[in-house]
Amino acid sequence: MANINRNRYTITALLFLVFFLLSTFLFTKRTLEPSLSFYTDFSQNSHIASPDSSTLLDPDPVHSPTSGQPESPNSGTGFVESNITEFNTNGENETFVELGGNYVGLLPVHSPTSEQPESPISGTGFVESNVTEANTNGENETFVELGDNNVGLPVERVKACDLYAGYWVKDEQHPIYEPGSCPYVDEAFDCQSNGRQDSSYLNWRWKPDGCDLPRFNASDFLERLRGKRLMLVGDSMNRNQFESLLCLLREGLANKSRMYETHGRKITKGRGQYVFKFQDYDCTVEFVRSHFLVKEGFRINERGNQNPTLSIDRIDRTAGRWKRADILVFNTGHWWVHGKTARGKNYYKEGDYLYPKFDAVEAYRRAMKTWAKWIDDNIKPNKQLVFFRGYSNAHFRGGDWDSGGSCNGETVPILTGAFLDSYPLKMKLVEEVIREMQTPAILLNVTKLTNFRKDGHPSVYGKKAIDGRKVSTRRQDCSHWCLPGVPDAWNELIYATLVFRQTISGKT
Repeated sequence: MANINRNRYTITALLFLVFFLLSTFLFTKRTLEPSLSFYTDFSQNSHIASPDSSTLLDPDPVHSPTSGQPESPNSGTGFVESNITEFNTNGENETFVELGGNYVGLLPVHSPTSEQPESPISGTGFVESNVTEANTNGENETFVELGDNNVGLPVERVKACDLYAGYWVKDEQHPIYEPGSCPYVDEAFDCQSNGRQDSSYLNWRWKPDGCDLPRFNASDFLERLRGKRLMLVGDSMNRNQFESLLCLLREGLANKSRMYETHGRKITKGRGQYVFKFQDYDCTVEFVRSHFLVKEGFRINERGNQNPTLSIDRIDRTAGRWKRADILVFNTGHWWVHGKTARGKNYYKEGDYLYPKFDAVEAYRRAMKTWAKWIDDNIKPNKQLVFFRGYSNAHFRGGDWDSGGSCNGETVPILTGAFLDSYPLKMKLVEEVIREMQTPAILLNVTKLTNFRKDGHPSVYGKKAIDGRKVSTRRQDCSHWCLPGVPDAWNELIYATLVFRQTISGKT
C-alpha cells in the first residue's frame, strides 16, 4: 500500500513539473516574440518628420547595407554607384540606391503608391521634409530627400557641402534649352545664331566635390516662386544671368504665351529695367540695372562739361525698387576694373567731398559696406532672401576688352594651371563684408567655377554677320557668356540652394 501511495505522489509531481515547464516555455516565447503587428507598426512609422515637414513622398523604410555587402569602387567619393535589392516587410522585392561615406541606404527607387501620402509637390520629385533614421552604429542621422529618384543625403553632408568647389562634367542632358529656342537671349549672347560652329561648350554641368546638385526642374522652381518677385540687380553680367533664368524657367511652361514682359519691351543692353510675369504662377522675374550698387552722378568741370562721379557712401537711386522683391540677386564687379573707375582720379565721392585720387579697391570695399548697411536697414530676413553673385573672371589673351584681347577659337575648358585657383582681391573683400552683415546674405561664389570656362565666351560671335561678311575680330567679348552656357549653372546653383534650404530648414 505504501508503494502505491508513493507512485501516486511521484506521478502527480511529474505532471505538475511538466505543466510548469510548458507554461514557462509558452510565456517566454510570447514575451520574446512580439506579434507581427508590432513590426508592421514600427516599419510604417520609421520616418520621423521634422517639425518643418508634414508629409513624406515615400514612407518606406530606409535600409542600411550590412557589412557583408561589397564596397563600391567609388566609395572614396562618398557616392556608391550600385543598386541593391532587398525584401520589404510585405515580402516584395525593392531596389535601393546606396550613397555616402557612411554607406547610407537610400529610399526605394519606385513611385509612390496610391496608399502613400502625397507630397505637396511630389510631381517634381523633391520631398519637402527631413527623415531621421538610426545608422549602422545605432545613432540617429537626419536625411535630406531630393532628386528624381528620391535620393537621400545626410543633412549634415548637405550643410557641409561646398557647392562652389568642384569640377565640370560632360552631360548630354545639357543644355537645358536648345540654342536659338529662347526669344529672350539678346544678340550679344546668342552665339550659335551668330555663327559659332562648335557646340561642345554646351554639354557641361557643374559637379560639386561633396554632393550632387538636384537636377534643375523649371516647374518646381516656378512653384517655389509662386506669388513672389525675384529680382536681379547689377550690371550686364547680371543681365546675362537674367536672360539665362528666363530661358530656364520658360522650359517649365506648357503654354509659353503665359510668360511676357509687362510693358512689352524687348531685351536690349540699352534699357535698365525689365519685369517678366509668369501668369500661371502669379510671380515675376525682374532685372534692374545698377552698375555699382552705389550712386552714380556728375560734376561740372572747369570747362562747364559734365564728368561722372561715384558716391561710395550712398546707395543707388534704384534701391526703392529693391525693397519690394522677395528674392534678390545682386552683383557688381566688372565696372571696377577699367577706365575712370580703376584710375580713381576726381571720381570717387563721400558726402560732398570729391577725392582727387582714390584707390579703386578701397572704394569697392566702402561701396560694398554701403550696400551691406542698406540690406541690414531695409531687408526683412524672415520674409526676404538675398544673394550676392561673385565676380566671374574674363579670359582675354594678349590684351583686354579694349586693347586687342581675344578668346576666339577656345573650344574646351581649362583643365589645369594656376589660373584655376585665381581669386580676385575684390572677392575676399565681399566675403569679409558679408560675414559682418546682420542680415544673412548668401554668397553665390561662382568665381572659381567660371575660371575653368575659357570656352564659354561670345568672343567674335556677339554679333550677327550681315550679308555673309566676315565678323570683325578686332574687339572680342571674353567677359560675358554665350547662352545657353555658363550662367545657366549659376541659376542651377540658386535652385539647388533653394531646394537644400527649404528641405533643411523649411524656409523658402
